[in-house]
Amino acid sequence: MANNNEVSKKRPPSNKLQYIKKNAFAIFMVIAVGILLVSPDAKSFVLRQLIRTGIFNASIDKKDTDTARMTNTDFTFTDAKGSIQNTSSLRGKVVFINFWASWCPPCQAEFPSIETLYNQFKNNPDIFFLTINEDNDPALGKAYLEKEKLSIPMYKSSGNVPAEMFSGSLPTTVVLDKNGKVRLHHTGFANYASDKFVKQIKELINEQ
Repeated sequence: MANNNEVSKKRPPSNKLQYIKKNAFAIFMVIAVGILLVSPDAKSFVLRQLIRTGIFNASIDKKDTDTARMTNTDFTFTDAKGSIQNTSSLRGKVVFINFWASWCPPCQAEFPSIETLYNQFKNNPDIFFLTINEDNDPALGKAYLEKEKLSIPMYKSSGNVPAEMFSGSLPTTVVLDKNGKVRLHHTGFANYASDKFVKQIKELINEQ
């Protein structure tokens, strides 16, 4: 049995320590959210893990009437060599268009899936990957691709892009069929390397 001296030596935990133990999860969440808000890399990492769950798999919905009504799709763009082209010159090809920027965490999160899709079809003459960089300084976009060891080509829009195609939200992805008709229009990050989406791209390529 403890005597009075022994009892007096056992001090109760401080209020601060009790508060931390009681609210440990809430404190952790506040710190985690703070890191996500401050660090784009941390945010893109978290989003990339969400993509891996399969919840954000992209899909071309044939019943999407809003997409089917989009007719103003053509715009000009510039390649790395400064050559100017127009999307109208890509008729006869499926065109995968992605608007992105190096500072955009959702763009960073989905880019590995786009790279995977690109590598699967890059030698197919019936599909064209048009990744439009929206950085104010193109060097930033180029540096990001080099840092991440991404081989997908980079382009810049060289004129007004129709608002129906791109309203300024990043990332935005559009898929055109061989006739220039919009078959997918998606704002926000997604996984473009799923088996289902790859199959849908193959079906578009095989359409006559």
